[in-house]
Amino acid sequence: MKPVKSLVLAAPLALAALAPVSAGAQEFSKELIEKGRYLATASDCVACHTNHHGGKPMAGGLPMASPVGTIMSTNITPSKEFGIGTYSETQFADAVRKGIRGDGANLYPAMPYVSYSNMTDEDIHALYAYFMQGVQPVEEKAPETSLPFPMNIRASMMGWNMLFRPSEMHKDDPAQSAEWNRGKYLAEGAAHCSTCHTPRGVFMQEQKDVNLTGGQIGPWYAPDITNDKVHGIGSWTQEDLVTYLKTGRLDHRAQAAGSMAEAISYSFQHLTDADLNAIATYVRSVSNPNAAQASAPTRFDQGKPANELAAYRGKPYADGIKGDHAGSALYTANCASCHGVSAQGTADGYYPSLFHNAATAGDNATNIIAAILYGVDRHTKDGHVFMPPFGDQPNTVNALTNVEVASLSNYILKDYGNAKLTVTPEDVQVIRDGGPSSQLVLFARIGMGVGAGVAVIVLGAAVWLLRRKRSRAQVAA
Repeated sequence: MKPVKSLVLAAPLALAALAPVSAGAQEFSKELIEKGRYLATASDCVACHTNHHGGKPMAGGLPMASPVGTIMSTNITPSKEFGIGTYSETQFADAVRKGIRGDGANLYPAMPYVSYSNMTDEDIHALYAYFMQGVQPVEEKAPETSLPFPMNIRASMMGWNMLFRPSEMHKDDPAQSAEWNRGKYLAEGAAHCSTCHTPRGVFMQEQKDVNLTGGQIGPWYAPDITNDKVHGIGSWTQEDLVTYLKTGRLDHRAQAAGSMAEAISYSFQHLTDADLNAIATYVRSVSNPNAAQASAPTRFDQGKPANELAAYRGKPYADGIKGDHAGSALYTANCASCHGVSAQGTADGYYPSLFHNAATAGDNATNIIAAILYGVDRHTKDGHVFMPPFGDQPNTVNALTNVEVASLSNYILKDYGNAKLTVTPEDVQVIRDGGPSSQLVLFARIGMGVGAGVAVIVLGAAVWLLRRKRSRAQVAA
């Protein structure tokens, strides 16, 4: 449920019970290390802390698009020079749950410490054991994060944390079942579903009053996963959701791409059936306070098979993509060989139908644009699912311009998805650049400018009053 990969940060409570003893001074049991390995898998650590283009596991270096700039993931192997090998357990807990590095500097909330803050002391202990004695140290320095001023001032996160970081660990709700409570602990903690699927406020904080109702995560959009039958997944059964978490696919409805594909590949498919069912139980209980009328069409049942081949059959490709049927011509040349001439997909569902498909019938066109530009890359026990990227990316087969991507997107939306949506070349460029940017940097600069101006005025007034007082004293003398 989390697509971002989108980011990198942590939350509350100093752990008085955890003595500041380095990992080298103690030996952890195989059972504890294995528990930590499972928790790290549930937390999807490797997806963000590994560069997917030849990087070593947990060594960092993955660039992650955020609305305020690109954040580079860090080396979290037990390297004493470049990683976290010198961290005491208390320092490790502070990094994971409070977003505070071993040197006291603040992490950025791209690392979902806001979610990890709910993790228990016992689970933090197991994670520490795994990272210190179950992960291979990598002696390589990860690239530094370089955000624009004033976001590059990490101390600014102290104020953000005071406002938006939770201050309590998970507590079971006695009114709910053990399965529901386990599901909430995982979904809102280790699996950090809300990091991607919850809208963000002006200060990039999660708006928990509309939890899991959908959010932008870099160039992808993490859709509503509440029990809203129209915009969410209220039409899915328990088995449907568990199947999706295991495979990243629900035939004729949805396929995981972007960060969600990574979450399936590296995390969810490796969890136990009991934990997957617990997550599904909790997520299916979350309501959308702005739920739509149940009679409206869902994003899983829109569109129909169609093609416009007759309009340009026999024409050269260059002529076809310039005419009124440019989108269809682009589709036929680049997409039909896999998705079918009428977008019906293949019988086994490996190449999905583009109608009755969540990616083409959502409330915005973000994911259809992102799928065209970045492709799909998902590894599960069922095999490797791959759609080549058509943007200017590594391994691009046939790069398309912004105008071509817009034409192709509009054709797909018109016949196969949400015909109310329209894509412009400018929309494509936004997704090509990594997703919508935030005005937070501008607001912060304006705020600092205003603050500096006020400070100058106050200081000037103080100097004037002091001089006036001295002048009066001299006259009186």
